[in-house]
This record gives sequence, C-alpha cells and structure tokens, in this order.
Amino acid sequence: MNSLKLALPDDTVEFGHKLGAVLCAGDLVLLAGPLGAGKTVLVRGIAAGLGVTGRVSSPTFVIERVHRPGPAGRGVALVHVDAYRLAGHVEEVDDLDLDSDLTDAAVVIEWGEGLAEQLSADYLLVRLERLDDDTRIAHLEPHGSWAGRLADLMC
Repeated sequence: MNSLKLALPDDTVEFGHKLGAVLCAGDLVLLAGPLGAGKTVLVRGIAAGLGVTGRVSSPTFVIERVHRPGPAGRGVALVHVDAYRLAGHVEEVDDLDLDSDLTDAAVVIEWGEGLAEQLSADYLLVRLERLDDDTRIAHLEPHGSWAGRLADLMC
C-alpha cells in the first residue's frame, strides 16, 4: 500500500491539488476515514486542482454537489458526494445515478467505501487516518488504471 504523511491541513490540500490535476472525466475517487480525518479538506484541494467553481463544503445534508469547470480550469466538472447519510444502502447510491455523472465529470465520494465500488472497476480509494498529533496519513489503494497512474501522485 502507498501512504503519504500529511502533517498539516495545507499538506492535505496540496495532495488534493495534485490529485485534482490528474483527474479526468470518468475518474472515481472514494474517500474513507473517521469524522475529522480531512476528507472535505482533501476535496477542497481536488477542486482547486481541477479549477472548478463554487465553494467546497461537505454535502452531508444535500448528499451531492456539482462544481462546474471554471474559466481557468481544466474543463472537468467535479461531482462531490457525501454518502454518510446513506447508511450503507447500495440502492441509495444507485438512485443518485452517479454512473451517468462519470461520463463527463470526476466523481469524489466521501464515505464511499463499501458503497460505490460497483460504479467502476477503475477507482482510487484514499483512506485517511488521523493520528493523535493531528497528522494525517493518506493510504492510497489503486484499482484498475490507477495502479499505473499512482506514481504521478507520489512525488
């Protein structure tokens, strides 16, 4: 497993920015980790790397937010989903029709592990671990083409 130490919140944003810079339409990223692990902070960095519009905040109560490409962006929309309230029901993920979003957007799903893998065999799972000193460790588990693409993120 590939892991990165993220000592400060800015390191989490920076890693997200690097990830956003390599995301393409059709990419699926699943984020896992306890409350306060930095999932939404990571998505802020991803949004910056993609150059999308709109303020990034946790979509816990609306479930899904779509951020359109910005004028200086890369032309790829970001669909940001928080599956926390879906209570582990795969059917509810299906109801969001995210497989359609994957045709023209990068889809990032917080709390997506165990729920959203059926959307694509090609995805990156990022498990965020929060240590007692508030350092985060990002454990990266590539699936499909991500095995070859991961090197771009590790430098």
